[in-house]
Amino acid sequence: MQKQNGIWISFDLGVQGDYEGIYRWLDEKSAIECGDSLAFLNYKYSGDLLKKLQADFKSAISVDKKTRIYVIRLENGKMKGKFIFGSRRQPAWTGMAGGNGQEEDDNA
Repeated sequence: MQKQNGIWISFDLGVQGDYEGIYRWLDEKSAIECGDSLAFLNYKYSGDLLKKLQADFKSAISVDKKTRIYVIRLENGKMKGKFIFGSRRQPAWTGMAGGNGQEEDDNA
């Protein structure tokens, strides 16, 4: 049985990433642009959503160690997000609130 789920895709493919491939994939799925590297689409699938998406991307784009794709979806009434490629990195805003001051090392 085929299902359909509204999902957000956030992607970071690195400088040399296959942006042409992911843009083609997003266009084929009639995705809506939601900001830099963020899109919304209604995705049709059968079986496990994340496994199907991962396989779909692997056949559509060149995936390497710099590829990061994060999927946000509604599951059992709760919003959930997961990387299907790559992982979380330290955010660019770390330390910007000023509360993380450097302490002096005694034995440096």
